[in-house]
Parts: sequence; structure tokens; C-alpha cells
Amino acid sequence: MNDRPRVGFVGVGNMGWPMAANLVRAGYDVSVADARRARADDFVQQVGGSAPETLRALGEACEIVVTILPTSAIVAEVLTGEDAVLDTLAPGSVVIEMTSGLPALTRRLAERVAACGSALIDAPVSGGVARARTGELAIMVGGEDAAVERVRPLLDAMGRTILRTGGVGSGQAMKALNNLVSAGGFLIGVEALLIGARFGLDPGMMVDVLNASTGMNNSTQKKFRQFVLSRKFDSGFGLDLMVKDLSIALDVGRDTATPAPFAALCREMWAAAAALLGPGQDHTALARLSEKLAGSELRG
Repeated sequence: MNDRPRVGFVGVGNMGWPMAANLVRAGYDVSVADARRARADDFVQQVGGSAPETLRALGEACEIVVTILPTSAIVAEVLTGEDAVLDTLAPGSVVIEMTSGLPALTRRLAERVAACGSALIDAPVSGGVARARTGELAIMVGGEDAAVERVRPLLDAMGRTILRTGGVGSGQAMKALNNLVSAGGFLIGVEALLIGARFGLDPGMMVDVLNASTGMNNSTQKKFRQFVLSRKFDSGFGLDLMVKDLSIALDVGRDTATPAPFAALCREMWAAAAALLGPGQDHTALARLSEKLAGSELRG
């Protein structure tokens, strides 16, 4: 008999699918839901678990509900909308909100969940699709200690590094700020490669030097050769989602009255890339904006 809590997993997209699959592999009884019904059905056929017909049915069947969705507004609809998880979720349950969302809205949702006798924690992730597949994500967790400890085994099944950040919403604030640093590193790195290439340096050699020197960052290690110089631009994380996260970081800056001129410029550059390149682009395609400005292209 499986004595693990039953888990509802809402959002089996690029990140959610491998994360939910790791829970199935860890022995959890997982019910999945997605805005694309066919996606949820495919998960059940390929990985296992079940796909209830409604969110209300999912809430009724599960003791822990995980949400990882494009925006906090969609999370709010899932939890409190017309077909709402909270309508049937039993008191004493835990909602793990893993969306890169708005801290202020997440805090309000936590209050709604608490009023129903359950708890909500936020636990956004970093590491991309590759580390989601291997269960090696970094997970930033905000919420009450008791709720966090109760779901710690689930978090351990999805991530290698579980980092406590404070109260509800703090994980999402930290995730947005992490992506701000990552986005800045990617942008300045691409510009450096373009400068070097126009000077006559080989971009691949430059990446090697950066990775052996103080210019090393996540983009030089895991993005430039793999997705930019290869011209694949298919890391699995959307350009629109990066712009959303940068906007959240700036919102946190405004809420705390923190001057952040470079962060504002960085966000505007990423937003310009999204507008220029159009919808459906991978975030590594930002390099194409810098290439257009420079009038040259990076290749390995």
C-alpha cells in the first residue's frame, strides 16, 4: 500500500512534465491537469498517474497540489475560479506554488488557501529543462516551516538544492532576482562575443577563455555554445517568460524603492527582443537582437 500523499500536479509543460514525472518515479500517486487536455492524457499514457476530468475532481482526490503555470493570474484561476481546486481541497492540505509569479498576488492567494484550512507555500525553480529531467533543480521556498517540512520529500524528488528564503512570496522574489542576474550576464556576454568576433577573435575560443577566467557565468557555461553558436536556440525556456520574470524583479525594486537603472535597461533590451522576434521564441534567441544591432552573426 502506498502511504505517500496523493499529489495533484497542475501544469505539465516544458518544466512541469519532467518534474511531475520525477514524482511518479519516486512512488507518488500523481493526478495531472493542463490547459491542453491532450497534454495531460499524453502524460498519463507515457509516464503514469491519472488525469481527472476537472480541477475540482483533482482537488478532491489529492492532499498536496502543485502548480507551475505561466502566470500568477492563471494560478489564481486554477485555485479560485469557476472550476476551482479550493472548492474541494480538504482542510489540512498543502498547495506548492512553483510558478515564477508575483509575490504580492501569491501572498493574497496564500490567505485564501489559509481561510480554507490549508497552507500555500511558494517554491519556484531554477535550472532549466535539463535539470528538471534529472531532478537536480534549485528550489527557492517561501512559507511556514510546518508546511515546508511536510512537503520536503516531494521537493527532494524534484530538486537537488532546497533553499529556504523566508515567508510566502519570498521564493518568487528571489527567483525573479536570480533571473535578472542571469539575463544581465547573457546580454553582456553576447555583446562581448560580438565585439570579439568583429575584432577577429573566434567566438568558440572566446567562450573557452571566459569559462577559464573571471568572465565565466551560467550563460558562458551552459548557453552560448549549446544554443547560440550552434544556432539551435532551443533551451526550452521562453523569451516571453524571461521578460515576465524581469518585470517581476523590477516590480520588487519599485515596491522597495530601490533604484535599479541597469536592471531597467536590461529588461527593456529583453522586451525589445521579444517585440522584434515575435511570439514563441526561446530566450536564447535574444542573441539575434544584439546580432541585428551589430550587423553580424555569431557562429561556432
